Amino acid sequence: MCLKGIPHLPGAPGTSCMAHILKTLNSWFWWENIWMPINVTWAHFVDRDGLVFPKAHQLYATIPYAFVLLIIRFFSERYIAIPLAKALGIKNVRRVKPQPNPVLESYFRECSKHPSQSDIQGLAKKCNCTVRLVEKWFRRRRNLEIPTVLRKFQEAFWRFSFYLTSSIAGFIFLYDKPWFYDIWQTWVGYPFQTLLPSQYWYYMAEISFYWSLLFTLGIDNRRKDFLAHVVHHLAAIGLMSGSWCANYVRLGTLVMFVHDTADFWLEAAKMFNYAHWEKTCNMLFIIFSIAFFITRIILFPCWILRATLYQPTFYSTTPVIAYFLFNGQLLILQGLHLYWGYLILKILKRFIFLKDLKDDRSDEEEEDSVTDNEEESIKNGNKNSCGASKHLLNSSHH
Repeated sequence: MCLKGIPHLPGAPGTSCMAHILKTLNSWFWWENIWMPINVTWAHFVDRDGLVFPKAHQLYATIPYAFVLLIIRFFSERYIAIPLAKALGIKNVRRVKPQPNPVLESYFRECSKHPSQSDIQGLAKKCNCTVRLVEKWFRRRRNLEIPTVLRKFQEAFWRFSFYLTSSIAGFIFLYDKPWFYDIWQTWVGYPFQTLLPSQYWYYMAEISFYWSLLFTLGIDNRRKDFLAHVVHHLAAIGLMSGSWCANYVRLGTLVMFVHDTADFWLEAAKMFNYAHWEKTCNMLFIIFSIAFFITRIILFPCWILRATLYQPTFYSTTPVIAYFLFNGQLLILQGLHLYWGYLILKILKRFIFLKDLKDDRSDEEEEDSVTDNEEESIKNGNKNSCGASKHLLNSSHH
């Protein structure tokens, strides 16, 4: 039902009512008391006297920039990652599709991708074929849903390239800034801190990158911590966009730099893992682990969160609503850091005590054939063909 006194447009019932509702929600969202300190309004953020301020409408550019990054990703994966993978000994293995079988396909989709030995025997009788053929059909069908090693290498190469470039650019942008060495400087002059060109492009690149990751979540290597990655990407975009609008740009660039400096080590470790360069992979993963715990478990809470939770109270006795919103998201991000830190510790524990550097969140492709001994065992009904899949280091952390 529309509000009284709001006329309807001819041929479009309720249009003006909806416009009124959207206008009201927009005014509530941009209410100064949410974003700004006391006695500061959006009118104060008009460029003047050499001061340039971030503007919310500039964030619209991150969507087309994200598609530009996807184009760059396509060409870099095709013309750089593939030749590099071949040089490292990674082959483009062609997947063998299983023969069409409605009974097995229905079981695969509706019941289980890893049937028990008794179920395999029952399916073999139902399809009038051997147990070995049923096992091979399920093995090939499972492999179709697992990205090839070359595809995983391409994805890791793209992330490595971006994180390394972003880390180098971030250091160049920040090394001569006083707030890089004295975190208190992030609040000096707030909120009337001018926006630097380097900060603009740093933000645009980072937000666009996470948009591009969201756009490709459906086709990238799907991991068992898929939901954690969705939460991470959305929280990252929300944090960066919100800090942009509230002119928390100095702190925002520090947060981005702290995150990117560890991630490229992980992607490098994954690339060498796919190439079976075991010693190089192990060394890079240990470097990543050290960098992760220094940046995410020590620096982030003790340096960044201290600046966002504690220091603002010295500049304003009345925190704005954005103070609680941003810190809430930062604490969620820190929760993800602790979760991923726990998983990293599990991997390191296995490596130290078992000399086995593996992760259990991404499946490895199964072999498409069985040995004579295995076949004989299968025929006798004494072996479960599903077995235990070997899992490799195929996850990324942000």
